Amino acid sequence: MSIPTGTAHSESVVVSEANLASAVGGGLVDVYATPMLVALCELAASNCVKPHLEAGEVTVGTKVDIEHSAASVTGMRVTATATVTAVDRRRVDFSLSVVDEAGEVGKGVHSRFIVDREKFIARAAARKA
Repeated sequence: MSIPTGTAHSESVVVSEANLASAVGGGLVDVYATPMLVALCELAASNCVKPHLEAGEVTVGTKVDIEHSAASVTGMRVTATATVTAVDRRRVDFSLSVVDEAGEVGKGVHSRFIVDREKFIARAAARKA
């Protein structure tokens, strides 16, 4: 497995009623919810490294540090870009940038670990037992 530093991927969403703060329990305002922004960033990061993984491997998020600095309203397109900044064995670090049509709405860092999907699920299930 080789994931080059600088590898980047973007994901976009159009703000709808379903992903507003008022709809997901993040407050009483009708703007794009911070938890949805975090999820969009994780999706961008996950899809960024997906082509570099071996069969049976996936990534799981382990750290997110995001500043949500501006509000996006219904109908605006929000785009998150994840860029690989470091790879240390199975840990992949990303810088995150989030924009809408009006400019920057967020930025931060994120870490994911590469795991064997089946083993990871088995270990998670064993925690319940």
